[in-house]
Amino acid sequence: MSETLEQKYATSHLFGANAPFILEIYEKYLEDPGEVPDEWRNYFRGFLDGQGGSGADVAHGPIVDEMAERARAPRVAAAGSSGFDPRLAEKQAGVARMIQAYRGRGHRVADIDPLGLREKPELDELQPAFHGLSDSDMDTEFSTMGLFAKDFMKLRDIIAQLERLYTGPIGFEYMHVTDPEERRWLQEQFERRQVDALLDDDEKRLLLRQLTGAEGIERYLHKKYVGQKRFSLEGGETMIPLLDDLIQQGGKDGLDEIVVGMAHRGRINVLINVLGKSPEELFSEFEGIYDDDMEDRSGDVKYHMGFSSDLETPGGNVHVALAFNPSHLEFVNPVVEGSVRARQDRRGDKDGKTVMPVLIHGDASFAGQGIVQETLQMSQTRGFYTGGTVHITVNNQVGFTTSNPRDARSTPYATDVAKMIETPILHVNADHPEAVIFATRLALAYRQRFHKDVMIDLICYRRHGHNEADEPAVTQPGMYSVIRSHPTAREIYAENLVEAGVVSEEDPQKLLDEYRDDLDAGRMVAPKSQGMIGNEYTVDWSEFNLKDWDEPVDTTIDGDRVQQLVEGITTVPDDYKLHSRVQRIIDDRKKMGQSKIPMDWGFAETMAHASLLTEGYSVRIAGQDSGRGTFFHRHARVYNQEDNAEFIPLQHLSDDQQPFYVYDSLLSEQGVVGFEYGYSTTNPDTLVIWEAQFGDFANGAQVIIDQFLSSGEAKWGRYCGLTLFLPHGYEGQGPEHSSARLERYLQLCGQHNMQVCVPSTPAQMFHMLRRQMVRKFRKPLIVLTPKSLLRHKLSTSPLSDLEKGRFHTVIPEVDELDRDKVRRIVFCSGKVYYDLLEARRRDEIDDVALIRLEQLYPFPQKAYREAIKTYPNAREIVWCQEEPKNQGAWYNIRHRLQAPLTEEHSLRYVGRATAASTAAGYFKLHVKQQKAVIESALSAGGTTASGGGKKKAGKKKAAGKKTGAKNTGKKSSNKKTSEKA
Repeated sequence: MSETLEQKYATSHLFGANAPFILEIYEKYLEDPGEVPDEWRNYFRGFLDGQGGSGADVAHGPIVDEMAERARAPRVAAAGSSGFDPRLAEKQAGVARMIQAYRGRGHRVADIDPLGLREKPELDELQPAFHGLSDSDMDTEFSTMGLFAKDFMKLRDIIAQLERLYTGPIGFEYMHVTDPEERRWLQEQFERRQVDALLDDDEKRLLLRQLTGAEGIERYLHKKYVGQKRFSLEGGETMIPLLDDLIQQGGKDGLDEIVVGMAHRGRINVLINVLGKSPEELFSEFEGIYDDDMEDRSGDVKYHMGFSSDLETPGGNVHVALAFNPSHLEFVNPVVEGSVRARQDRRGDKDGKTVMPVLIHGDASFAGQGIVQETLQMSQTRGFYTGGTVHITVNNQVGFTTSNPRDARSTPYATDVAKMIETPILHVNADHPEAVIFATRLALAYRQRFHKDVMIDLICYRRHGHNEADEPAVTQPGMYSVIRSHPTAREIYAENLVEAGVVSEEDPQKLLDEYRDDLDAGRMVAPKSQGMIGNEYTVDWSEFNLKDWDEPVDTTIDGDRVQQLVEGITTVPDDYKLHSRVQRIIDDRKKMGQSKIPMDWGFAETMAHASLLTEGYSVRIAGQDSGRGTFFHRHARVYNQEDNAEFIPLQHLSDDQQPFYVYDSLLSEQGVVGFEYGYSTTNPDTLVIWEAQFGDFANGAQVIIDQFLSSGEAKWGRYCGLTLFLPHGYEGQGPEHSSARLERYLQLCGQHNMQVCVPSTPAQMFHMLRRQMVRKFRKPLIVLTPKSLLRHKLSTSPLSDLEKGRFHTVIPEVDELDRDKVRRIVFCSGKVYYDLLEARRRDEIDDVALIRLEQLYPFPQKAYREAIKTYPNAREIVWCQEEPKNQGAWYNIRHRLQAPLTEEHSLRYVGRATAASTAAGYFKLHVKQQKAVIESALSAGGTTASGGGKKKAGKKKAAGKKTGAKNTGKKSSNKKTSEKA
């Protein structure tokens, strides 16, 4: 400790009777030195150095004695001069507690509501009397306890400083951050940076210009397109300079790319004023004009559209992408995170230093939608880490026009859910633009330093209703009576700058007029926008334009590569002791590579991945049990039983291979599927797979599947090659572990938007996965993957299929049947085929052919037609499925099955009867139903499964008569379907 500081303590009231207070601080120092201000750390370190220790190992006795010795002289001096008051020690402790109270609770009474409607609670802990301080203490000097002000200040000045910092236009929540380094950094940055000295005059004029543009575009559209929905930003215009400054400062700090996700409110404003979208293009969208070449797509409303642009910043161009987003508000969050992770992986940016996600939320949706929690929970996990997200809440203080915040959440703030990951939160008054910029820069600095999420809660209001045709005063009369007379943020700031002499009285109106003239002329109004320039990491998606689905593609690999890859996937470090079951799987894979035993599913899938990794493609698999595989079949990651060290063979195939990623995800479907969708739409050279534990669980991701996966290309032109693995099969495991709800995916199919496949052999799996990448277009692939078939004795493939095979959309009969003798053809998919095959062989039935449809969409019409022609005397066509009649494929492919049939054919359904649940919960009932399905499909008279029983057909009925669904073949045999697929 310096001599000057020593003297300062010797003449202050910090010793003598204040020793208990000092000891209290000393105890905190021993717990965590970071919790103690710098001067106290230095003070205590001097004691410890003298005692030859470093912390808790030093006895308290010598420390107390030395403190008493140092305290004796100042105490005597004080007593001899003015009569030292021992109560000053408690007073100083009270000052310390009050400072901490402001740091922790000041945000509750901060001036963060531009409308002044927010009720501020009476907080006793912010009152001096609560801490034993009175008016008589106001002129007494106390230590500021690391307040990042003068070391000693009068009490009244300390209070004034606390009020200015913590109850002004920024309410700062950070005391819930448990990491002492982070909390100390946040405290120092917030208290030392002075809001009023942040911007120079040029920056202030720029800020006014940005507010003018934010307000100007809304005014312009309000007059030009009366009554049209645009989800105005009016009341929250400060978001535009906030976002622009975030981009500019980010570029200065080394960011190269920023991906922004936001709902519809304010999106048009961002597109025009930040990203530089052409006003003419926007006006065309308002007028409903579209390109004739785009008629095969549905398009989307203007306030859902995305955009990409390069913006000039002090650190060079920054590529900014605004993600497309439907009306499902927060569901874009994981999509953005996935897109950012893909960009980071492409750059090798493991810490997120060059690519950053920004998510702009609504207050009610952030508080109310579970996808928010799922995305936040992913933020620091290995598989979904993106180096921290800057969150911005455009807080209108009313979620929907008719809502009341008391009904929208159970917490004081809409942002409280972010505290679950200890996110610092800056609540800032949107009518104070310079405070907003301060909050923005602090948030960015935190993200770039600690690479964690941070939140700016922009407290504003909504000048109009939920949309421009709404009348909010009907349900919010009090709020909107205030809003009608409330000046805009631009008006308030312009007046402040005029008073300060920064701009003239004429300048604000002049800026408005110039902006309107630019819009009239159709000129771009975002001065920093450079258009789409691109860089070395930019992906050219044009090579993935739709090609012919039936165009042949070679998915084979030659024998030498097979052996090289087998060696790679079966090699683990010599010092790894594997679990006996895992070791047996590795040993079996070696035998499969030598053709000593047939390939199983785990081997074939792993070989598909290995082959792609050595051909220039990356592979990423995520799911709740993806490393091992829910059904103990994959083992992409193996563990040393001695020390739990993990090894991933697919990462060690060759020196020049592409990355292989496999992650066991958190227990989330919606969030993780959204993440993987975003990743896939950004990186076309990666096979991206999400695997459900059971196919049923994909229900939890239905919004992502409906609004993004199946329709993203039609609405937004976004290509995506995401593959979903959905375990499916009726094995008696109950309603939630049987069906992947195949019917839902088939219902979503149209315009060749995605593929739905049900592979039945390991070789099919191999070629299907390779086809997904080798074929030059990117479409989502829905795969109903097996469960019991993973180890079924009949569901295997020879190693030679990797060298000479391909993916077959239809697999013909495998037994040698007399084609002329066949009277019935049973078409099916998945596990039921093997049940049918075993029963037919057991009962020596020779007039029923079994044919597998391995791809249900796009429907293989040509191959299906050829399969029927193979059996000239077969008049009965049967579709057999395990699922209930109202589920599964039947109702979605019946017209396709019917299309090539003649009047001589009959088409009937065989399967479980219509049911509310997907499957039986009782195993014996399942067995009874399954037996009835198989008998009905194979027997001459036929039976139909109904609630577990079977309804016998009449003894004299011919095989051609229906016993399930009606014969739909008569008088409609020549009708064509309306869709080629």
